[in-house]
Amino acid sequence: MTSPAGLPPTGGGSGERQRLKLLAVTACPTGIAHTYMAAEKLSQAAERLGVDIKVETQGSIGAENVLTDNDVRTADGVIIAADKDVDLSRFAGKRVVTVGVAEGIHHPERLIEQVRTAPVHGGGGGGTSTSSSTNSGGSGGGKERSIGYKALMNGVSYMIPFVVVGGLLIAISLSLGGHTDPSGGLVIPKDSFWMDVNNIGVIGFQLMVPILSGYIAYAIGDRPALVPGMVGGWIANTGSLYDSEAGAGFIGAIVTGFLAGYLVLWIKKVEVPKFVRPIMPIIVIPIVATTALGLFFIYVIGEPISWVFEHLTDWLGGMTGTSAVLLGAILGLMIAFDMGGPVNKTAFLFGAGLIATGNQEVMGMCAAAIPVMPLGQGLATLIRKRLYTEQERETGLASLFMGLFGISEGAIPFAAARPAQVIPANMLGGAVAGALAGLAGVEDAVPHGGPIVAVLGAVSGVPMFFVAVVIGTVVTALTTVALVDVSERRRKGQPMVDGLAPQPELALAGVSAGAGLSVGAGSDGLGAGTGGGTATAHAPAQRTDSVPASAGSAADASPDATADRSADASTDASAGASDDDEVLSGYLTARTVKVRLDSGDKEAAIREMAGLLAATGKVTDVEELVAAALRREEQGTTGLGEEIAIPHAKTDAVTAPVVGFARSAEGVEWGSLDGTKAKLVFMISVPEAAAGDEHLRILALLSRKLMDTGFRERLMTAPDEAAVLDVLREIR
Repeated sequence: MTSPAGLPPTGGGSGERQRLKLLAVTACPTGIAHTYMAAEKLSQAAERLGVDIKVETQGSIGAENVLTDNDVRTADGVIIAADKDVDLSRFAGKRVVTVGVAEGIHHPERLIEQVRTAPVHGGGGGGTSTSSSTNSGGSGGGKERSIGYKALMNGVSYMIPFVVVGGLLIAISLSLGGHTDPSGGLVIPKDSFWMDVNNIGVIGFQLMVPILSGYIAYAIGDRPALVPGMVGGWIANTGSLYDSEAGAGFIGAIVTGFLAGYLVLWIKKVEVPKFVRPIMPIIVIPIVATTALGLFFIYVIGEPISWVFEHLTDWLGGMTGTSAVLLGAILGLMIAFDMGGPVNKTAFLFGAGLIATGNQEVMGMCAAAIPVMPLGQGLATLIRKRLYTEQERETGLASLFMGLFGISEGAIPFAAARPAQVIPANMLGGAVAGALAGLAGVEDAVPHGGPIVAVLGAVSGVPMFFVAVVIGTVVTALTTVALVDVSERRRKGQPMVDGLAPQPELALAGVSAGAGLSVGAGSDGLGAGTGGGTATAHAPAQRTDSVPASAGSAADASPDATADRSADASTDASAGASDDDEVLSGYLTARTVKVRLDSGDKEAAIREMAGLLAATGKVTDVEELVAAALRREEQGTTGLGEEIAIPHAKTDAVTAPVVGFARSAEGVEWGSLDGTKAKLVFMISVPEAAAGDEHLRILALLSRKLMDTGFRERLMTAPDEAAVLDVLREIR
C-alpha cells in the first residue's frame, strides 16, 4: 500500500526537521549515457536544493538501485525522466511528473519544483503513456513521447522476436528442405524434419500479430488490456472468422491494440461497488473488453475487410488484358501495402490462381515485388545507420535474410513502427519491381516469391527478375531513408541520433546496446542490475562511494576483466609502473593519459587518441581503430556537451578493452548539441569478441561521474599525468 500524497513534504521521521523526499526513474530505449546522465543531474540538483532523492536507473546493464515499497511509501513525489514505458502502478497515490529523459539532464531543478504541485497518480495505468495526459502540467513542454508512439513501439518491440525467429526458421526449412512443385509452390515433404522446423516457424508467425496487438493494448491499459488485445489481434489475423479469405494482418492488429487499450481505460472509469473492485482487473474487465472487441471486429470491421477482398479480386480479374506494366505496378503496390493483409493476399492469390490457367506472368510480377519490402528496409538500416536504433539495425539484418526467401513479413516491424514513412516507400519499390517484371515478361511457375524461386529454377527470365528486385529494393531503401530523415528533422529540428531525443547517445559501433530490448520496451537490460546505491542521492557521501563500489565489484567479477588486469599488471611492472596507476579496472593506466591534446579537429584528435591507446600494446591496427571510431561518429556525435567527448568503437583492431584520456586547453569542435568544444576526451575501445557488458559499465560510470562539475574542474586543473590519475581514480 502507498500512502496518499499530501502537501509536501510528507516523508521523513519524527523529531527532526523534515526534508522533501523524492524518487526518480531514468530510462531511455538504448540506455547508457542518457540514463545515467539524467540520474546524476537529478541527484546533483536535489543536493543543491536540500532535497533527498533516490534514483532508479533502467539502463543497458539492467535496472539498478531499484525503488523499494518502503521508498515509495515514504516518498513525497516521483519524477519519471524516460523515453520508454515505465510502470507507474507502484506510484499510485503519489505526485508524479513524467517527462522525457532529456529534461532530466537539462532542467533537473525545474522538475524538482514541478513535482511539488504535480497531479496525484491514480494508479489506473501501467506505463508512463497512460498518465501523460494526467501529468501534462509537468511534462516539460511536451518533451515526452506521445501515448500512441509509446504504445506502438511497445507492441513492435515485443513482436520483433516472433518475426525474426518465425521468419528465419521458415527460410531455413525452405532452403534446406524445400523444392519447387508446379502444383504447390515451394514444397517441403510431409513428415520430414524440415517440415517440423517449418511448422515451428509458422507458429511464430501466427503469434506475431496477436503479440503486436496485445502489447499495444498493454502499454495503454495495463494488464487488464493484455487479453483483449491479444485475442483481438488473433481475430484480426483470422479472416475465416468474418468470412474473408485473408485476415487484416498487422494493420488490423494495430487497430485492435488501440481499441482494446482505450476500451479498458474507459471501463476502468466506470464506478462499481467496492466489493466488485478486487475482481475488476482479473475477471470483469478482461471478459467484457475481450467479448466486446471480438464481436465488434467480427460484425463491424470484418465485413468491410471481406468486401474489400472480394471486390479487389473482381477488379484485378478485369485488368488481365491491360498493359503488363500497369498491371505489374498495381500488383506491386498491393503486395507491398499490408504484407499479409487483405490487399496483399488479394494480389498474391490472384497471381497464384492464374498459374493453373497457363498464365505465369502475373505471378512473375508478384514474385518480383514480394522480397522488395524486407530487402529494402534491411538495406535502409545499412545505408543510414544513425536513423535506427541498435535493435532496428539487428532486425534489418534478419529482414535482409528473410527477403532472400520471399518472406515479406520481415518488413512488418519497420512498417508498424513508422507506417507513414515505410508503407509508401514499400509501395513505391514494389510498384517499380512489379512494373519492370511485367515489362520484361518474367514468369513464375510456383506461388512463391523472392530470389529463392529463381535459384530453384521456377522463374523464367531470371536476369530481368533480379534486375527488377534490385531496383525495387534500392528505390524502397532510398525512399525510406529520405522520408524517415525528413520526419525526424521535422520532429526535432535535426537528424535523430540512435533513435533518441536531441542529446547524443552512446552505443558502441557493432554493439547491441539494447540487446534486451528485443523482448520488449520494458526489459532493456543485458544483465541483472548490480544492486542498490548506484544512483542514489540520499546523502552526497553515500552517492559518491556507492558508484565505484557497485560497478567495480561487478567488473572485478568478470573473468575477462581479471585476465586483462593481470596482463596489464605484469606489463606495467616491467615498465616500472604499479597497480596504483590503474583506473577503471585497469583499462586506463598512466600510459593512456595525456595532459595536453595537440590536435585541433575531431578526426586528428581521434587519431592522436588511437596512438595513445597503441602505447599499451593492445592495439594491433591503429588505422582500423581510427576508422572504426570515425564510423561511429558518422552515426551521431559522441560529444556529450559540458565540454565532454567519449569517442568509442568495438573492433578487432584491439586485443583487450582499453581506455584513454586526454585534455585539450583550447577545446576541439565535436559537434556537441550544446555548442561547447570538447576539452575532456575519453576514448574507449573493446574487441569484437569481448564478453559480458564491461564496456557498458565503463560508459555508464563515465557518463554519471562526468556530470559532476567538481570532478570536471579537478580534471581540468590537474597539473600533470599523476594528478590526473588521482582524480580519475574516483571512478575506478
